[in-house]
Amino acid sequence: MGLHKIIKILAWLLGIAGIVSLVLILMKGDDAIKDAAAMGDTGTINPMYFIALIILLLVIAIVLIFVLKGVFAGNIKKTLLSVGVFLGIVVISYVMASGSIEGLPLTDGKPITESGSKWVSTGLNTFYILGIGAIAAMVFSGFKKITSR
Repeated sequence: MGLHKIIKILAWLLGIAGIVSLVLILMKGDDAIKDAAAMGDTGTINPMYFIALIILLLVIAIVLIFVLKGVFAGNIKKTLLSVGVFLGIVVISYVMASGSIEGLPLTDGKPITESGSKWVSTGLNTFYILGIGAIAAMVFSGFKKITSR
């Protein structure tokens, strides 16, 4: 039996378990679930939570397996170079990031830390650099295609 068939059967089984769990939750109703949760009984929601957790872990495992399989089957030097460039962009973004917390709203009554602010700024800077790089690559590719004709 091929891996594709096994994954397909597993997906069907988890899908059916999720549908059954959803139907049980819908049959109970919102008020009954809220009342039970207020008293500490989460028995109705637990099956759906565990199904979602199993699916998440399976997806992460399958993605990691296929990514690592693809990395080692292909050109590992090129892959490591790409990862290095990405990490370099993250480091540059971190250096450029501001840790200022002036004017930022409170989260759950607690102020945002400078470290948290710096990492959020790092994420935004990384996004902007990668976005500009993608746009530049598309423009360059289009320009090169037009001029080569």
